Amino acid sequence: MIPKTFNQEIKLPDGRVISLETGKLAKHAHGSVVVKMGNAMLLCTVVSNYESSNVDFLPLTVDYREKFAAAGRYPGGFFKREARPSDGEILTMRLVDRVLRPLFPKDYHSEVQVMIQLMSHDENVMPDALAGLAASTAIQLSDFPFECAISEVRVARINGKLIINPSRSELENSDIDMMIGASHDSVMMVEGEMDECSEEEMVEAIKFGHDAIKDQIDAQIKLSENFGRKPVRDYEKSEEDSDLLKKINDLTYSKCYEVSKKGLSKSERSLSFSKIKDELFKNFVEEEIEEKNNLIDKYFEKVKKEAIRELTLSEGQRLDGRKTDEIRPIWCEVDYLPSTHGSAIFSRGETQSLATVTLGTSREANRIDMPSYEGEESFYLHYNFPPFCTGEARPLRGTSRREIGHGNLAQRGLKGMIPENCPYTLRVVSEILESNGSSSMASVCSGTMALMDAGIQIKQPVSGIAMGLISDGERYAVLSDILGDEDHLGDMDFKVTGTKNGITACQMDIKIKGLSYEILVKALKQAKDGRIHILNQMEKTIPLPNLDVKPHSPKMVTRKIPNEFIGPFIGPGGKVIQELQKTTGCTIVINEDPETEEGIVEILGIDQEGIEMVITKIDSLLFKPVKDNTYKVKVIKILDFGAVVEYLDAPGNEVLLHVSEIAWERTENVSDVLKLNDIIDVKYFGFDPRTKKEKVSRKALITRPSRNNDQNKN
Repeated sequence: MIPKTFNQEIKLPDGRVISLETGKLAKHAHGSVVVKMGNAMLLCTVVSNYESSNVDFLPLTVDYREKFAAAGRYPGGFFKREARPSDGEILTMRLVDRVLRPLFPKDYHSEVQVMIQLMSHDENVMPDALAGLAASTAIQLSDFPFECAISEVRVARINGKLIINPSRSELENSDIDMMIGASHDSVMMVEGEMDECSEEEMVEAIKFGHDAIKDQIDAQIKLSENFGRKPVRDYEKSEEDSDLLKKINDLTYSKCYEVSKKGLSKSERSLSFSKIKDELFKNFVEEEIEEKNNLIDKYFEKVKKEAIRELTLSEGQRLDGRKTDEIRPIWCEVDYLPSTHGSAIFSRGETQSLATVTLGTSREANRIDMPSYEGEESFYLHYNFPPFCTGEARPLRGTSRREIGHGNLAQRGLKGMIPENCPYTLRVVSEILESNGSSSMASVCSGTMALMDAGIQIKQPVSGIAMGLISDGERYAVLSDILGDEDHLGDMDFKVTGTKNGITACQMDIKIKGLSYEILVKALKQAKDGRIHILNQMEKTIPLPNLDVKPHSPKMVTRKIPNEFIGPFIGPGGKVIQELQKTTGCTIVINEDPETEEGIVEILGIDQEGIEMVITKIDSLLFKPVKDNTYKVKVIKILDFGAVVEYLDAPGNEVLLHVSEIAWERTENVSDVLKLNDIIDVKYFGFDPRTKKEKVSRKALITRPSRNNDQNKN
């Protein structure tokens, strides 16, 4: 049976085409689509159970995988099988999840799986830019209760021109790289990095991406209509009790408002709200509590949220007593850890990050091995969020998706400030020791100072700030440096990193529809003021990068050698380089320049003397005496037929001084004329055509005795 397929095309502004196809593959899924651009093809399937799960949240799983066969490659590892997702795949999952999740009904608790697979790769197409489009299209073809279609695009600016979904090679020349997720009416998600761009330039890029998204949404709707829209499934709605809500509101609203107004610390505030909740339960009999315990909890949290929001909207005051644009108190310290290559503590309110920097060679670069991209990062940042930072005890289950996402954001904010000529591979690790909001931005600040403490000559210091928003449709308040509670109860989480000159990275999640660009611009301007305030505080601790690395930190020297000398420098089986590393205590790495094919030698060592020994070895290897020039040499070995000498300018570079070239007179015993460690002058004659070996002569620099003297001797 030949399946009936349905197709829809999307034309990009530059003429490229994205096609949507359904009806051919994965028909048991509740919705499936193949998205194609060039030779890149993604299959997206969505399935949701009809039974509700026994949870009070949406059990949504977004899974994005790139098949190695898509690029004609084998997976690495012993089993030759795709295993756990890479960091790149996880970051794509997060991009899609953050846009989809808010659009499901809050009371929809059935298991949902969105699976996106790269089935065919095109090196000129970045598949992560198509993942959001694929997910939304598959949902539109299903019967899920879902608010509206969305899509995601990548926007890049190259030579001042904005383009949609650039290739990876094009992206290398861009100064703006942003992923934008939106519905037809509202921008919902923004994430990207910039080369110190202005707030106005960022908003322009967002608008450009939003216009392209509208075309993609229209195509989804047309495809679903042609395919035949399915009636939205029925599901078990959450229990509601308006009388109970009113009772709880009457009993607790004013109390929650007063607690919110006191400007308490996180722990004090939590304790005060717990007391109000305990008192609330005293107003119900045991049977009511047993029957409606979950509803009472739910409605209390709702009332508390409304009280906190109203305080901010009506009085401009926040939970900790700050004004809307006020930054929490900041203190910083550098060089805290004596044995690290660089360290810094950054504390802002009840959020604290301890960052460390480690210097290494290219051997320590972070290898990226994905079907869609192979490469390495010479600068990377890891973010750790242990449970104790929030006063909790939780199982440790490895690195979470959240940790990967937050670390990537901080890394994108800082990497543009690493100088191009930095010889090191740099690893920054941010340990979150306290958390009450904005820990990823604290990582940017601590990471900046740790790099400066390590002696890395960054272009500009970078700070980060998390912005929030509370709006009731008519009134709104933009919040600077949000708390964890404000992130939870607010309508926007907008993280911005940048220098005094402009924005370097951003991540925005918007929870309300119809956020105006006016509010967005205001948030960006307020974020700029906050960023600069934080930078000023950081500069009080460390105004400029240290002039050099620490005494116990490794120094890096890079030298280039011609391709033909790479082998001799390494030696048979690595003998020469291994012995050199052992005697000098240095780490030596040799890479080949892909363009010039020259050898790039990286010398990493703590002891300057050891580094100099390696450099001397390289200089000796590269030393080329000039014909007819005179050189000072040292006698290092006496032989029957001559002496082995080494150039003083190139220790280790040896040549044979033949017995016939020692003196004009006949030399019976070499030791009669020369002794070990003698310093003598020799003339270089190049390669002897007869012996095919280098020839040097001592006698050529000695005046030849007259023949009369020779005859008298005879």
